[in-house]
Amino acid sequence: MDSMRSRIRAGDPDAFGALFDEHATAVYNHAFRLTGNWSTAEDVMALTFLEAWRLRDRVLVDGGSLRPWLLGIATNTARNAQRARRRYEAALARLPPPDVVPDFSQALADRIDDAQTVAAINAALSTLRQAEREVVSLCIGSGLDYAATAEALGIPIGTVRSRLARARKKLAKAVHDFPPRDAEPARDSGQLLNGRAIAARHIPEETR
Repeated sequence: MDSMRSRIRAGDPDAFGALFDEHATAVYNHAFRLTGNWSTAEDVMALTFLEAWRLRDRVLVDGGSLRPWLLGIATNTARNAQRARRRYEAALARLPPPDVVPDFSQALADRIDDAQTVAAINAALSTLRQAEREVVSLCIGSGLDYAATAEALGIPIGTVRSRLARARKKLAKAVHDFPPRDAEPARDSGQLLNGRAIAARHIPEETR
């Protein structure tokens, strides 16, 4: 029986369906950690699997899980999405100011906790360079070891180690002054990357 990699390489639609079912959530969560936007993360996830289909002939027959390959594609796709968003925001900034919109704060009151949680996490992650944020998301958020992260990003393992070490120092400083929150955790909080957990979590020097 052909391996999953062989079937993916051959363009087997059932194999791609199984690949999506197995890794879609991991790709989505990684995309959200990089973009900080639910909608953008959904777009990145969809585009990642479209790009995986286009690049299927590059899949080697021999090898292990295809998750690092998919997360590497997702990383590049998120970069492009962020660049496109910055261009869009710059274009909007050049337009005349919009009309005053009525205050809907009362209607949005039930979403405040979610916004605060996301803002706190993004505030910590925003202190990182993009390359550091990608390594944090892959190593800690997605649970890849150093070798798999290096494979996903196309960089040496030593670079992964050094970027992760710098990122942990920055995050530890960024979350130090976060005020405690007594509110209930945000919905979908399992998909978020907690800044304090990143800073405190021990990452072994050897690959796992």
